[in-house]
Amino acid sequence: MDFEHTEEQLMLIETARRFVEQELYPHEEEVERTGAVPRELRHRIMESSLAAGLYAANMPENLGGGGLDPLSMCMLDRELGRASYALQYTVGRPSNILQACVGEQREKYLLPCIRGERVDCLAMTEPGAGSDVRSMSCRAEARNGDYVINGTKHFISHADVADFVILFAATGVDDSPRGPRKRITAFLVDMGTPGFVVRKGYDSVSHRGYHNCILEFDNCRVSQEQVLGTVDQGFEVANDWLGNTRLQVAAICLGRCDRAFELASQHAATRIQFNQTIGKFQGVSFKLADMALKLRAAELITYQAGARANENNLTDMDAALAKLSTTEALAYIADEAIQIFGGMGLMSDLPLERIWRDARVERIWEGTSEIQRLIISRSILRPLEASGGQ
Repeated sequence: MDFEHTEEQLMLIETARRFVEQELYPHEEEVERTGAVPRELRHRIMESSLAAGLYAANMPENLGGGGLDPLSMCMLDRELGRASYALQYTVGRPSNILQACVGEQREKYLLPCIRGERVDCLAMTEPGAGSDVRSMSCRAEARNGDYVINGTKHFISHADVADFVILFAATGVDDSPRGPRKRITAFLVDMGTPGFVVRKGYDSVSHRGYHNCILEFDNCRVSQEQVLGTVDQGFEVANDWLGNTRLQVAAICLGRCDRAFELASQHAATRIQFNQTIGKFQGVSFKLADMALKLRAAELITYQAGARANENNLTDMDAALAKLSTTEALAYIADEAIQIFGGMGLMSDLPLERIWRDARVERIWEGTSEIQRLIISRSILRPLEASGGQ
């Protein structure tokens, strides 16, 4: 498969890299030190990204978005991924799932997000329901034409700066061969709705300045017009769009791999020990070779998935392979880069210790590495089991 960049993609990469270097890198130290992105800075970056044509690049052009195809989005996210996640996020990528909006929902939720006027967040994870989403206890009960929501969500990214939440809640139960199976519905719930409170989340080792929050619903009433998609079909709505989210994680991790690898390579080529550059020692040069191997493999897997998404042929296995390969490559490359730098690699003077810390969450959110392996192995075995192993 040929992944030679088009002229448009090369221009996109150049624009994004210049944006990252000029608009994001200068603020990384402040965000790491304070654990926050100041409101004024967040808005300034949003305005700059809108002017550069990078904001909402994942959304269709006829809706006012950038209209980038999935493979080009991978290339854009790779460049943005070089920077601190808290800063990179402010460039703006509305949840793809918002394309399921219909009627007035488009005017109230979808289009304002594309224009940078509103920010969404996605709420699925609960204290007792992580990877086992079907076990969620947050529920929405139909009452007098509305829905009343009760329950708690946690690990909800950037809910502290969002204007509304895309909430997944249980709306019923079906019997299945494996026991009761909850029906899930997606809702659009505005911040400030009575009975809905956003609380500070947990202090995390990864992504300083990009906060997780706890959402509490206590008899929170929403209308039928706030159902996203079809009642009881929330997973179908999610599955139409969330594969691309795993591609986004994969591409962002490639960007961090790039930055860590470049820093390590430059250091190995210039650091003098025992009258020669340390890159001439096999113990260092072989590390660089292994880092390059993992990076190239992860890149090819991710770009192949992006190309398949372009053709509407992206499978769960494709997205899982991309996320698994890149997140594990990042963990390896960040660790080896620090080893090449020695003690200085762990100092905050360099971005490596941040990249190393941030890498840890990537193997957990948007589906753990174990979940990705489960998806991949099932995709391999199911066809063989169906044919009797013939």
